[in-house]
Amino acid sequence: MTQPVEAGVAKVVLDLVLAQRAAGWDVHVICPPEGWLADQLDEIHPWPATRSPSTALRETLRLSKLLDGLKPDVVHLHSSKAGLAGRLAVRGRIPTIFQPHLWSFRLSDGLLQKACTRWEAFASRWTHQLVCVSDDELASGREAGVTTQAEVVCNGVDTTRLRPTDRTTARRRLDLPDGPTAVCVGRLAEQKGQDLLLEAWPAVLNDVPDAQLVLVGDGPMRTVWQRDQEGVVWWGHSDDVETFYAAADVVVLPSRAEGMALVPLEAMACARSVVAFDVDGVLQSLGPAGAVVPKEDTAALGRELSARLSYPSLADHEGLTGRRRAETLFDRGRMTDQIITLVEKLKGDAR
Repeated sequence: MTQPVEAGVAKVVLDLVLAQRAAGWDVHVICPPEGWLADQLDEIHPWPATRSPSTALRETLRLSKLLDGLKPDVVHLHSSKAGLAGRLAVRGRIPTIFQPHLWSFRLSDGLLQKACTRWEAFASRWTHQLVCVSDDELASGREAGVTTQAEVVCNGVDTTRLRPTDRTTARRRLDLPDGPTAVCVGRLAEQKGQDLLLEAWPAVLNDVPDAQLVLVGDGPMRTVWQRDQEGVVWWGHSDDVETFYAAADVVVLPSRAEGMALVPLEAMACARSVVAFDVDGVLQSLGPAGAVVPKEDTAALGRELSARLSYPSLADHEGLTGRRRAETLFDRGRMTDQIITLVEKLKGDAR
């Protein structure tokens, strides 16, 4: 069960569904009927849920009816909205896995943050297995009072599809100039922090005048953030992100919050260096395959981007290191196998 149905969470859900069906399981997906994930699957159980918590009561009632008809052995809830509605609907009567992907209290402040924190601590009683995508995410949950049994299962990517390819060929395919190139892939939203990257970019151009920044993605903040800015290409949405990774000298993740972002893992699989803010999961995923700077420190972000755009050999060395890390630590098969083992154990314990 998931909401959202786009970007990283949806990719993880699809990988799990395909792997579990290949293992012979009868897997049903409950999700909103419109979006990337629904388009990838032959059949879903439509659940018209939004991201807003204000619609949770109506969505919980709809979810209860769906689950009554399906009678699942185990439910796996992905992200905050499914975690909220799903645990209210099931209330521990069915073995329940919750995978936040990013805690709701990490995206809020003030009274809302307190309410989200208290909810997650309370809902531990209805969670049989917590799955966190990074050590940082698990530590945040424990600090918030989440007490249920937990495992860290880092995100994984398809290292057979995402591979190192020629940079010049990729730029020609995209009709991009063959010069120093930074690429940022992600939804144009406050959480993803492209506004912070745009703030850092003039300093990069001061150091590397012929540099270009390619922003790949769309979202609610595009109309707010987009303006004519030297050296910036607003590409919009693309389903061919691997070509953009290939075209890059360096990939940048300016997010304000993550659990463990897929973009650095995908970039590493393509042998590209990554520069990112120090949000949950980044240090664990990157290691020596790039640079991690203090959260929202735009001056430091700009310096590290300039260094890699000025000295491609540095970026290339980090990219090769990243490829090895992606193959050994963050391959999709490892992730799906770990989840399959957890589900089988949970089902066995419930007998």
